[in-house]
Amino acid sequence: MNIQQAEARVKELHNILNQYNYEYHVIDKPSVSDAEYDSLITELKQLEQQYPELQSPDSPTQRVGGAVLDMFSKVEHRVPMLSLGNAFNEDDLRSFDRRVKQAVGENVRYVVEMKIDGLAVSLRYEDGVFVQGATRGDGTTGEDITANLKTIRSIPLRLKENVTLEVRGEAFMPKKSFVKLNEDRLEREEEPFANPRNAAAGSLRQLDPKIAAQRNLDIFVYSLVNPEELGVTSHSEALQYLEKLGFKTNKERKVCNTIEEVVEFVLGWHTKRPELSYDIDGIVIKVDSLDQQEELGFTAKSPRWAIAYKFPAEEVSTKLIDIELSVGRTGVITPTAILEPVKVAGTTVQRASLHNEDLIREKDIKLGDYVVVKKAGDIIPEVVNVLTDRRTGEEVDFQMPTHCPECNSELVRIEGEVALRCINPKCPAQIREGLIHFVSRNAMNIDGLGEKVIAQLFSEKLIEDVADLYKLTKEQLIALERMGEKSADNLIKAIEASKNNSLERLVFGLGIRLVGAKAAKTIAQHFPHIDSMMKASKEELVAIYEIGDKMADSVVTYFEQPEVLEVIQELKELGVNMEYKGAMPVNEEEVDSVFAGKTVVLTGKLEALSRNDAKAAIERLGGKVTGSVSKKTDLVVAGEEAGSKLTKAQELGIEVWDEARLVQEIQ
Repeated sequence: MNIQQAEARVKELHNILNQYNYEYHVIDKPSVSDAEYDSLITELKQLEQQYPELQSPDSPTQRVGGAVLDMFSKVEHRVPMLSLGNAFNEDDLRSFDRRVKQAVGENVRYVVEMKIDGLAVSLRYEDGVFVQGATRGDGTTGEDITANLKTIRSIPLRLKENVTLEVRGEAFMPKKSFVKLNEDRLEREEEPFANPRNAAAGSLRQLDPKIAAQRNLDIFVYSLVNPEELGVTSHSEALQYLEKLGFKTNKERKVCNTIEEVVEFVLGWHTKRPELSYDIDGIVIKVDSLDQQEELGFTAKSPRWAIAYKFPAEEVSTKLIDIELSVGRTGVITPTAILEPVKVAGTTVQRASLHNEDLIREKDIKLGDYVVVKKAGDIIPEVVNVLTDRRTGEEVDFQMPTHCPECNSELVRIEGEVALRCINPKCPAQIREGLIHFVSRNAMNIDGLGEKVIAQLFSEKLIEDVADLYKLTKEQLIALERMGEKSADNLIKAIEASKNNSLERLVFGLGIRLVGAKAAKTIAQHFPHIDSMMKASKEELVAIYEIGDKMADSVVTYFEQPEVLEVIQELKELGVNMEYKGAMPVNEEEVDSVFAGKTVVLTGKLEALSRNDAKAAIERLGGKVTGSVSKKTDLVVAGEEAGSKLTKAQELGIEVWDEARLVQEIQ
């Protein structure tokens, strides 16, 4: 067989094997035996060995796992992977429905889907070929796990059309695979996984893809990123399009025309849940219309057009042995119940939140009580109530301390607050927790500096404030327990890289009371250098939209502290960036542009620009881009195959441009 014949046969084998793989792993209708499939794979491997130039990234042979990786590289998500808001009962669902209809009108339909209990991932394709897969991470930055995702046979390596797109999905471990994996681990005297979700996440974060290949993972794809660029107008249509391309979507879904239908669907799965071959922890409800989704928009953390209904948490009883106190970075004293170990929702629980002293009194919790424990939203264990009928008389009342358990300073209760608080700025616990916050994902995002490493560095007196992090040396890190030379090198690189972060990350990392990640960015946009921010008055801060009196007071008070000014000066000298690097808010009055102050709608397929690039350009020039045409719309830009939005614009007499005019105006 010469090279031309081999190339033709390789292409033929790709098509045959991709079809067989689709039939077996996506639509569950195998048409050939395993032996015949294996024979064809073997033939393809032999041809690729004989002619290495014929091996391609989308070859079916690439699913077995490649070389061991040194580490996962970071991936910036082009569109953030946001989490969903939660609903826990029927009232929550009806409240969601009311909020949606108040914003977009009564004509709303929903798509309801299974909420798969796995690991959210993003898959990117170029010209129909799978080129990159990533974890959700913090929603903005994830990890490149392409090699591991290629081992999931329900992920197509080549689509049925040569399109460029990005999709989101949930990788999971089927119940059958989970049972087999734990049996194998027990035979090897290894610790079994607590639940399929942990097993799936652990498998996809293996540096050796061959291990992931052995775990028999699966995936359901649940969304198409930027669907309007492909002429898709609804979420249900997007799911159908994804199926057409060869993706595996979840069939247990329904389009509902009323909230009553949604509630009926959700309640029906309370009892049917165990029948599934995979774990779910709820039902996702999404507004179907993409125009309405765009009109509803997003909060800082989640879309307003979707919500996750979480199944009622499993409740179990156990004995409360003790109550432990911890000191947070703001000095709040938090009591935690220490329990006799008990399994809840698939994991062993030994600790549960008690929130504050008032809750302990309200629920009449005593040391030695038998209590009911549940996981709120299947995540955070909490004490629900006390089983008073099981009391023996030996139970003991719990007394909150009068002094800090870490520094012995007298505790105070600030007027209007329920929490006891340590107000000693030199309290070791507050400093340690503040350091942990500073390096966290949404703050300076220093990979490798977890809680245990920070605790070691702090106990060894290698760090006492955030500036000390930038003075660490490789030699100091290697001396730590479980810190090898390579890990130390990577950590030094991560610390150095964090110096280049934009100002809002530093501001959030400093832990100013009441200032979250979103507020930090808003303030940094208006005071784009730390020096101007430190000089800002309360009046100047309150003048910023979404910054209230209490937050403004907190910012001003924080920057008045001499210790804070010293640390910031030290950070400057160590080379930490003090400037805002992101996009600036547009002041319409200062923009000399045809778009300034105008509401613009984009419709149809754009050729010269992507939809995101067009939107960014218009907003940069002072315009506002919305998803639906109304009397408030000033301008419609119509690309190829523009449909109902163009028709409505013409009916309302709204100005319409073609793409060429748009390109001319934004250049």
